Amino acid sequence: MTADAPVVEYLTTTRIGEKGQLTVPKQYREDLGLAAGAPFTVLRFGDGLILLPEQRRFDQLCATISATLTAGGVSAEAVDESSPKAPEGRIIADPLTGWPVLDFGPNAPELTNEQVLEMLADR
Repeated sequence: MTADAPVVEYLTTTRIGEKGQLTVPKQYREDLGLAAGAPFTVLRFGDGLILLPEQRRFDQLCATISATLTAGGVSAEAVDESSPKAPEGRIIADPLTGWPVLDFGPNAPELTNEQVLEMLADR
């Protein structure tokens, strides 16, 4: 959409199929960069619906967050430096079972069976 294009414009008329599917004409899918399976947010606006491609919504959210952080003088480097770093692990074969496991080295805390069961119960 160009800068001088209207905010809302009529594109086409389509029908809802037997399974409740809408067909977006190829020209508009291509214009918006939409592939098969592209997720949409569906908003109700009075008696109408607004369809927003999820990617566009996320792009707008990222732009808003970026502008807010930039306006506040927060840089990506500052966020990276203040974030806690996750320990680096590697996948190895368990010496007893041969199954793949994550290894975080000799300084990693050991978990008891009870701790593992408690973590799994929280899910």
